[in-house]
Amino acid sequence: MPTYNFKNKETGEISERIMKMSELDTYKESNPDLEQYIESSMVVRSINMGEGLLKGNNSNFKEVLSRIHARTPGSCLDKTTSI
Repeated sequence: MPTYNFKNKETGEISERIMKMSELDTYKESNPDLEQYIESSMVVRSINMGEGLLKGNNSNFKEVLSRIHARTPGSCLDKTTSI
């Protein structure tokens, strides 16, 4: 089930609720003091290439990028990675 964040309009407190998508509208109608809160930083953290999957010394991946670069005129793949 999806997780939804809500912000209390008076206190600014953020809470998290797990519910079915079909329950979301009813929940929002039943809680007019809350507004749905979308935290954009969650998306940025999950795709940060400086950390996570691409971190470390992976020569196979570097070789693949080099081959793509060689076949793609104007590409700068070999210059944008620090692997």
